[in-house]
Amino acid sequence: MRSDVDHLPQIQQTELELVKQILMEEFAKAVDGGSQPWRKNGRILKIILFGSYARNDWVDEPENGYQSDFDLLIIVSHPNLTDIADYWYIAEDRILREQAIGRPVNIIVHSLQEVNQALGRGEYFWVDIARDGIELYDLPGHSLATPKPLTPADAYEMAAGYLQKNLISVQNWLRMSELALAEGTDRDWLNKAAFNLHQAAETAYACFLLVRTLYFPRSHNIKFLRSLSEDNEPRLIEAWPRVQRIDRRRFELLKRAYVEARYSESFEIGLDDLEALTASVHRLRDVVEAISRERLETLRETAGI
Repeated sequence: MRSDVDHLPQIQQTELELVKQILMEEFAKAVDGGSQPWRKNGRILKIILFGSYARNDWVDEPENGYQSDFDLLIIVSHPNLTDIADYWYIAEDRILREQAIGRPVNIIVHSLQEVNQALGRGEYFWVDIARDGIELYDLPGHSLATPKPLTPADAYEMAAGYLQKNLISVQNWLRMSELALAEGTDRDWLNKAAFNLHQAAETAYACFLLVRTLYFPRSHNIKFLRSLSEDNEPRLIEAWPRVQRIDRRRFELLKRAYVEARYSESFEIGLDDLEALTASVHRLRDVVEAISRERLETLRETAGI
């Protein structure tokens, strides 16, 4: 695996170095004082840049509402250390607030055992990272497994199952959002509709990622899921208008709805916001279904089924 980022502009190289420094510093603080052996001896084994900045097809057009994110895989020494809330929340928050980092940063955290098992199964997401990723940090003596090919027939069966299950789930969440709105337009029903709409969008991205890569990260952050999905398939960009400020504000409202629509007394979303967001989630569902069926057909032909 490569370990240089010389293909990136100096400003992005500097940002990545700062991100790596923050991750290392905050993880060391998070495990400090632990008595359990897995925590006391907890280590970051690898930090790997993947996605568009690793492949060198990134986009940097913030004025048009589109800017590629830094996507990082952090591999740790024990599965317990993958818990974002316990070990990575402060690092994420510090990165978000750091003015010297000029683009969004997404992290996924897995143990070496998890990653190597997935490589042993030939799962596309991990095989792509092993092939295209760039090591920003590597603790010697902890190699990635050699990827094993997934049979075309197995890939087809897995993807077909994911598509069938998740399309039904997306439709159910959309229906529950519609039913909440039908009950009334007071704050409680609007918030219920917003949460259900968030779940519809999250499930649509889960559907796409599972069909395309056989992997879905442990995240409810639809901004991260959108970035990860659009990095794999630019046609998904059309689902969300983002040039106008109001469109970007509405997407942020939907992102916040997963937690705040249920638990925050200050969260507010209007009927006009929900109508616009509902239209976008319907577009997302339709594009995801079309792209996923294309993928299934390709897998079916490859498998000779």
